[in-house]
Amino acid sequence: MREINDYRDKNVLVFGAGMSGTNAALLLVKLGAHVTLTDAKPAAEIADYDRLVKAGINVVAGSSPESLVETADLMVKNPGIPYSVPLVQAALHKSIPIICEVELAAEISSAPIVAVTGSNGKTTTTTMISEMLTAGMSNGTAYRAGNIGIPATQVAERDTSRDQIVMELSSFMLLGITKFHPHIAVITNIYSNHLDYHKTRENYVAAKMRITKNQTERDFLVMNFDQPEWRKLSQQSKAIVVPFSAQGNYEDGAYQHRGKLYFRDEFIMNVTDLKVSGEPNVENALAAIAVAKLSGVPNDKIVEVLRTFSGVRHRNQYVLTAAGREFYNDSKATDIEATQMALAGMQKPVVLIAGGLDRGYTFEKLEPEFRDHVRGLVVYGETAELLKQAGTTAGVSDIKVVNNLDEAVPAAYDLSQPGDVVLLSPANASWDQFASYEERGDRFIADVEKLTGQREEK
Repeated sequence: MREINDYRDKNVLVFGAGMSGTNAALLLVKLGAHVTLTDAKPAAEIADYDRLVKAGINVVAGSSPESLVETADLMVKNPGIPYSVPLVQAALHKSIPIICEVELAAEISSAPIVAVTGSNGKTTTTTMISEMLTAGMSNGTAYRAGNIGIPATQVAERDTSRDQIVMELSSFMLLGITKFHPHIAVITNIYSNHLDYHKTRENYVAAKMRITKNQTERDFLVMNFDQPEWRKLSQQSKAIVVPFSAQGNYEDGAYQHRGKLYFRDEFIMNVTDLKVSGEPNVENALAAIAVAKLSGVPNDKIVEVLRTFSGVRHRNQYVLTAAGREFYNDSKATDIEATQMALAGMQKPVVLIAGGLDRGYTFEKLEPEFRDHVRGLVVYGETAELLKQAGTTAGVSDIKVVNNLDEAVPAAYDLSQPGDVVLLSPANASWDQFASYEERGDRFIADVEKLTGQREEK
């Protein structure tokens, strides 16, 4: 951690008492700031309320009145809170700077930062990169942080110049950066997501591209080059662009050719040696290889990680096999493209469980994958009827509509046959019935364990 004096005697308003807000507030106190933290939750529901108060933080719970901005020099906002919320609007009206917790973490970090964003594959790619970088270090650790569920400030407080931080960044987080400057930035892909928050796809794309806005000619942007739009977007960056391509089109970066993975014409490994399967994981591996090679990680360390890396919880996670059925948890598939990728990577017939929060999408884009991969479909939640309609149009003969995930698991089992995959890949956010995709995935695993009488295979 670097010692800085930028916040000494500043009045800082932290908006949101989740993990990132709590860590930011406690750090700011250590940096000499006068901190007020506010959240709509009552005090009894704020996990660290007593610790915050004991640290000298003024906690305003139960409501977030606009008057809180009157004395504020800075707002540190929870990334998920929209800018349309009255307290945020009041801060904007007074021209109070608004940042998020990852910006604060970057300011105090002593370690170089690798930043990863994209619509899909962020968590897997972040994890692969951190394991490769750590494997290549003789002294130090590549810590994971950010949208992966670990507050960036928590990591930055303990890092040293021998370490690195690999930050997974959401579009929400990227809206809250000002000086944030990763030496290596990664964009796994850009589809359409979170339009309920960003309002337009253009806004969403612009948010993603903020990851490279402060990079210079001495930095690197590792970017998926498999779609023309993404290649064009890379031209916005001042950094050295290093492409990766699962289609094998761009040999000046990382690419796949005839079942082999290369970096700038140097053979790295065979695709069949990846422990995780499917085209999305080939893309993730290529992005991670590019970062590792730019960072000087030896090939044998890269190969060792990819031969043993078994995936990330809630992202195409193998759970168990029972009565000839394989169960997979892909709860992190919160958009259509993630479910498309999950289905495309399956080599066996699938009984799919899908559904969740209605963000105004329709699901015609899933119809080709439904036709090619889905034997049966179980839908629930706010988007159940829309998914049923897409399944019917695609010719899926066995479709069940249920009320919730607890009902969906036995219904999917009943539709399945030995040799099938039962896959939770919702194509929707979880917030109609769950607080997070992690909670949804954990519930799916618990339901599978209850149904089969077996335990999750770790």
